[in-house]
Amino acid sequence: MRILVTNDDGINAPGLETLERIARAISDDVWVVAPEMEQSGASRSITLADPLRIRKIAERRFEVTGTPADCVIMAQRKILSGNPDLVLSGVNRGQNIADDVTYSGTIAAAMEATSLGFKAMALSQTTGMFNQGEHAFDVAEAHGAAVVRK
Repeated sequence: MRILVTNDDGINAPGLETLERIARAISDDVWVVAPEMEQSGASRSITLADPLRIRKIAERRFEVTGTPADCVIMAQRKILSGNPDLVLSGVNRGQNIADDVTYSGTIAAAMEATSLGFKAMALSQTTGMFNQGEHAFDVAEAHGAAVVRK
């Protein structure tokens, strides 16, 4: 099973590393295509006026100068040789509930994937609205693979 992993927090986000581990617990064919910089709140926007740049970071790991939706499109059209069987987006640091879902780049990447005909899921984790410390993703990592498999 080919899994495409993306997010809206950027290529160096700890949540993306967590999502990679979740994906690798399910498949050996994992590709990462994520924004070079944080794109929180980008919603489902795509880049129209500026050129998109793709940079290979490592084997099956790429950064794109655009939005999360751009990353899904570029992965499908320019990076992957074939379509993904599943697109996972996240793990977002913080909640994506209520009105947040209309702004979330994390959810937008999954929506873009479904509009292209791919199965997709967005994962988010919050540690409480008053948590000022570093965000830990241990809950997402402990339960993520089982939730995705279901």
